[in-house]
Amino acid sequence: MENFIFSLNATLPIFIVIIIGWILMQIGIFNKEFTTVADKYVFKVALPLYVFKDIATADIYEMFDAKFVIFCSVSTTLMFLGVWAFAHWYCRKDKSMIGAFSQAAARGSAAILGIAFVENIYGTSGMAPMMIVSAVPLYNIFAVIFLTFGAEDADNIDRKSNIKKAFINVIKNPIIIGIAAGAVFAFFRIPIPYIPLKVISNIGGTASPIALLVVGATFEGRKALAKIKPSVVATIIKLVIIPLIFFPFAILFGFRGSELVAILVMLGSPTTVSCYIMAKNMKNDYVLTSSIIVMATLLSSITLTAWIFVLKSMALI
Repeated sequence: MENFIFSLNATLPIFIVIIIGWILMQIGIFNKEFTTVADKYVFKVALPLYVFKDIATADIYEMFDAKFVIFCSVSTTLMFLGVWAFAHWYCRKDKSMIGAFSQAAARGSAAILGIAFVENIYGTSGMAPMMIVSAVPLYNIFAVIFLTFGAEDADNIDRKSNIKKAFINVIKNPIIIGIAAGAVFAFFRIPIPYIPLKVISNIGGTASPIALLVVGATFEGRKALAKIKPSVVATIIKLVIIPLIFFPFAILFGFRGSELVAILVMLGSPTTVSCYIMAKNMKNDYVLTSSIIVMATLLSSITLTAWIFVLKSMALI
């Protein structure tokens, strides 16, 4: 019961903020102009500063574990490539869904939930920052590549041009720039003075709530219902299938305690709200993306509780 309440505390507030965004749109406090501006603000300012602060302030030398880093990086790569391959088969009748489906079925809330989740269980962030450094840059690189090839105009551009466009999009992506800058600060242990750090924290802290409100405000129920089947499939992949595939290997490699909880967040956390922001900004199926975010967020309170229960029952955490 305690684990169930913990998972509800982690996921239900997110779902409630999404609902509030939808209500504010219905009563006219939000409008399309606001959501358009908010999208750009989160994508170009708030989210990059959020990931920059998280990585720049992590002590990567003290917590560095080569085996853990390699596992997170390799698992993330295989996870994304596997989902992308499946999406090409599953979405073959509607190729416009491939980019959005691939991103939303593989990319979880590692940066947003990671540290909070581990701290709730162990009282410290444990290996969560190292997981973020290992996995989140790859999350964003793969997401940019998938969304570039899945964009509305992708079929009108030859493959060579798409590869070039994907490379340019990776370099220009504000979130990846934030990750790269944070990695430089962390690697060289560059201290950030209190005042700019506070400003960065305050602005970065607006990323998640504003993005969640926009997801709710722009959620189109009828269109989402028309895509309920791919939303269910993507949600099951994200919350159940991926952890089932990779958890046995994590246990086999000897990861325990906060390492396993960090891996749980990497593999089985709900689809991150930044998927919606990137899908919309990169001309992909944002309706499908928002539907998956809502569904995965709601169901993750059950699946995360189940995973924690299983790991505790096996005395692994």
